[in-house]
Amino acid sequence: MPKQFDLLVFDWDGTLMDSAAAIVASIQAASRDIGVDEPSDAAARHIIGLGLNEAIAALFPDLAQADYLRLAERYRVHFMAQDAEIPLFAGADETIRELHEAGFLLAVATGKGRRGLDRVLDHTGLRPYFHATRCADESFSKPHPQMLLELMERLGATPDKTLMIGDTSHDLQMAQNAGVPSLGAGYGAHPREGLLEFSPLACADSFTELRTWLREHA
Repeated sequence: MPKQFDLLVFDWDGTLMDSAAAIVASIQAASRDIGVDEPSDAAARHIIGLGLNEAIAALFPDLAQADYLRLAERYRVHFMAQDAEIPLFAGADETIRELHEAGFLLAVATGKGRRGLDRVLDHTGLRPYFHATRCADESFSKPHPQMLLELMERLGATPDKTLMIGDTSHDLQMAQNAGVPSLGAGYGAHPREGLLEFSPLACADSFTELRTWLREHA
């Protein structure tokens, strides 16, 4: 069957990498470090996918600027202490290689900063398989469409031939804002019902299910 899409754009945390719990724990530990109220698991999970600045502003809207900078730094310390040990979802590396070999253009649009994404691309060995990447510290944060628009422009893809794959409402709203169809990863940071509000083509309940959908429909 001919491919339905030319460009597949993946979110990273919670979609390819099983990192949602580590992000939540790092945010909570950072808040304890600086003596502010610790966010609930649900609140911390909701900001996954945003850039770090936007995430902190959403969780701690009344935080003083000095504490804001301290919290960001403490978050980075806690997360970087464990990020080399955080696994990809089972089958994710094989799936990326398989899609690359099948001739898809592959990209990443992530709330990570550039240094963090570069580090994890090298650690996982997946850097050679992605044709382009965009990060929150070099673009507007999700759900603004800038990351997707720039990736499509760089790789010569049109919205109807591009698919955004992500586990948060921020990912799917970004796709909607860019006029791009989406595929929900319902096993990640945000509840399935929140993803369905943005009318993805499908919502996978496991990475295995997501992989099967891509094989059969992408």
